[in-house]
Amino acid sequence: MSSLQRITLAKGLNMGLRKAMEDDPKVLIMGEDVGKLGGVFRITDGLQKDFGEDRVIDSPLAESGIVGTAVGMALRGYRPVVEIQFDGFVYPAYDQIVCQVAKMTFRSQGKSKMPMVIRIPFGGGIGAVEHHSESPEAQFAHTPGLKVVACSNPVDGYWMIQQAIACDDPVIFLEPKRQYHADKLELDESATPAPLFTARTVRAGSDVTVLAYGPTVKTALKAAEAAANEGKSLEVIDLRTLSPLDMAPLLESVRRTGRVVVTHEAHVNLGMGAELSARITEECFYSLEAPVLRVGGFDTPYPPSRIEEEWLPDLDRVLDAVDRSLEF
Repeated sequence: MSSLQRITLAKGLNMGLRKAMEDDPKVLIMGEDVGKLGGVFRITDGLQKDFGEDRVIDSPLAESGIVGTAVGMALRGYRPVVEIQFDGFVYPAYDQIVCQVAKMTFRSQGKSKMPMVIRIPFGGGIGAVEHHSESPEAQFAHTPGLKVVACSNPVDGYWMIQQAIACDDPVIFLEPKRQYHADKLELDESATPAPLFTARTVRAGSDVTVLAYGPTVKTALKAAEAAANEGKSLEVIDLRTLSPLDMAPLLESVRRTGRVVVTHEAHVNLGMGAELSARITEECFYSLEAPVLRVGGFDTPYPPSRIEEEWLPDLDRVLDAVDRSLEF
């Protein structure tokens, strides 16, 4: 009997969480409305019914308390999976994440592990109100002691959430919310997944390397398709991991193409694109035919939903950067 099935990202994450909970009774889920409701995006749908209220815990509306409680649980040998309902709601817990979660293993010289996953739906494109569409990933990737990953598709969602839960270090797990119920991919549960902290080339090309993660992977792939119609060949790499960055496949690609465009929804100033640009320039200076170009949100707070499509990086802005790179 075939184990293949077509799933959305939401389904992949749900299945991955279920598998992790079946495999390890120490895995717990905590968050606002994750139990009876199944989460606002239905990612934890059905889990409380099957695993009980002791393992899928509906918490008070208090992000600092949720993460602080999870710190104690992790220290006692549990593997808590914390859901932050929306990206912009993570800031009340930021103190706990940066001061406790990120530092505990280092502070204890490795004696105290912190096997915790903090799931954060991130990015825009869903027509939401303020504090529901932000991209705070650089603030976590800048913090030593945290691992930061971003899935972009249903299959990665299924495997990466399980790998993150199995990791003994704290993982910030970013989920592109506009992709939750969008595209379906075929999942083979018998396959061997790629290691967690690795990048992947999702489209081969020869003229320009385009680096993306989370919601902008789809944008980059659409741009590559449009560019191909104009005779331009874009290589698209899904970063998948933001801290640690998996630089080897990126550098190999850049040495071939000589041109790089980085795109993310977060505003460009001091974003992930800045670190990628610096590292690529340091390692590939003599291979570059043009400066590393960045395409992201504008340097303002996330705008009202009526104009978010003007703010978010889209196919045209990526293609404009590609053209500018090729003009050098």
